[in-house]
Amino acid sequence: MKAARAALEFLKKNNVKYIFGIPAGSVNALFDELYEMPELTPIVTKHEGAASYMAAAYAKYSNGMSVCIGSSGPGGTNLVTGAANAMREHLPVLFITGGVPVTTIGLNASQELDAEPIFRSVTKYSVTVTDSKELLNEVVKATNIAISGVPGPVHIAMSLDVQHEEVGNVPIPEAPVRLPIMPNLDLIKDVARELSEKKSGIVFVGQGIRNSVDLVLELAQLLNWPILTTPQAKGYIPEKHPLLTGVFGFAGHDSASSLISEGEGEALLILGSSLGETATNNYNPSLTKDRLTVQFDFDEDVFNRKYEIDYPVLGDLNLSLMYLIEELKALGVSNEEPEIIEHRDHKSEDLSEFNTKNVLHSLQQYLPKSTRYTVDIGEFMSYVIHYMNVLDDDSFNINVHFGAMGSGIGSAIGAKLAEPERPVVCITGDGCFFMHGMELLTAKEYQLPILFVVMNNARLGMVYHGHALQFHRTHESFEQEPIDISAMAKAMNIPSYRVEDFEDLNTDALCELMNSNGPALLEIALVDNNIPPMGDRVKFLSSFGK
Repeated sequence: MKAARAALEFLKKNNVKYIFGIPAGSVNALFDELYEMPELTPIVTKHEGAASYMAAAYAKYSNGMSVCIGSSGPGGTNLVTGAANAMREHLPVLFITGGVPVTTIGLNASQELDAEPIFRSVTKYSVTVTDSKELLNEVVKATNIAISGVPGPVHIAMSLDVQHEEVGNVPIPEAPVRLPIMPNLDLIKDVARELSEKKSGIVFVGQGIRNSVDLVLELAQLLNWPILTTPQAKGYIPEKHPLLTGVFGFAGHDSASSLISEGEGEALLILGSSLGETATNNYNPSLTKDRLTVQFDFDEDVFNRKYEIDYPVLGDLNLSLMYLIEELKALGVSNEEPEIIEHRDHKSEDLSEFNTKNVLHSLQQYLPKSTRYTVDIGEFMSYVIHYMNVLDDDSFNINVHFGAMGSGIGSAIGAKLAEPERPVVCITGDGCFFMHGMELLTAKEYQLPILFVVMNNARLGMVYHGHALQFHRTHESFEQEPIDISAMAKAMNIPSYRVEDFEDLNTDALCELMNSNGPALLEIALVDNNIPPMGDRVKFLSSFGK
């Protein structure tokens, strides 16, 4: 068999079902083999960047590895942003790029690029394969690296001739299995003793709790401590849970900020957060001030970076939490009924005004409670974080930490492929749509019923408001001529509906869009001049240049 076929056979053995990307001459051997491998479906996208976001979301929601392919040269460089995004998300994605034939390397061949060093800083492993006998071995090695320890993306550049060369009937290795990172039990006993002696504390959760929510809630209830989430962790703690205080960080809630700033809680228990800028409200020093600080994570690189951690506990979160709960119970910590925490920022506000907050609130009334929202980057994102409700488990995909515009569009497609039965709604903006909006055609071609909600304010909203607040002026280039995006969707034979007034937003319109056999687009034509709930982001930016 060809070296390309051997690599694909191994990926099939790894339960890979989809290959995201765009065919090209430098990867033609891989795509040609798919004719005879119906178990692997190519998801041919309109842009490699979008393919990378799809692959990342698929890895996230399938809890497995995914594969993304780009050509040599520009196809490969288009994947780099998605690789960086997957690295921040700890998602095991195998990025494959084609390469010019070995005999033409260094001769200025068409689309020649040394991709290996470009990917090295945004992946766990990057390699160039120029020997067909080594291709399968490198795919196996990269896959093992991708899923082991702290999962993450890997990259293999493979020359065109290497893919085509015959390697015989080589044995296909079994799929690697990730070994858990075991926590130090003596350290957890020390942590349990310390926490049990504190009269009060705060449970601070990041997106790393995604597969451990039940244990997090059990622990919080056992301690009877309030829960704060980072923006990235929105969607994991049910809205009505009595211990939830709200979101701390970018676009967070005053109730959460007050809990931190007023010094409540003798201890801070950090679960699955790397304590980055958006999660800590621009590295707020009050977060750990005068508090015993304990951090649980499977990535030792997050410990003691910006904040001094008294007890850094390395290990898979599920295991660490199970052991900690056992130790606390052994120390006599009782499972009390949690007290009701006054959470979020519930205020009596006018719900009749046609603004971003009220539109998002109304959308949730019309859409299924089980909807998963993939949220793009823009002004609307801060409203989603601050105002939208968590009605079901794992219901928001927010990539504010890397912040790639357009990523929410591809993420919606990857999420839908991973969990076809779950309703998926992408909330994006006109700026993001003009970057990756043509992926609506990808959703159409694969008959994926996804609702794309485009908040169209004919400007770069986050930039506009940020500059207005920081510099008290905005450049005219931040605003554009209004475009009827619903008409663009209609031109692609995709059902669409344009909302220009609150009366346009109704159950009948939403039901028709949600019940289509493929994607649909809901355009909200709205210029909202209210200041978005961006928290201290503008203050942070304003601190520079003075």
